[in-house]
Amino acid sequence: MTEHTHYNAILAEGSAVPNLLCGHCRSILSRARMFRNEGENQQDIQCRVLALCSADDCGAVNCCDDAMAEIENPDRLLDLAC
Repeated sequence: MTEHTHYNAILAEGSAVPNLLCGHCRSILSRARMFRNEGENQQDIQCRVLALCSADDCGAVNCCDDAMAEIENPDRLLDLAC
């Protein structure tokens, strides 16, 4: 059995536009690699929104729920991503 490690994304402080950082390497998570954890994208993790880190040596799966809870309008951010 393969165990999948995931991290919790972090909201970048002091940014005019909300940015999420990888919980593993602290790189900015691309909105293009964010997705709702449902349908054909469903992952076996208790998380509504996931993001894949695109940093060369990382590739971590990040749960964005806690970080997005700190954003005034998180659905707008996700709509920009999808």
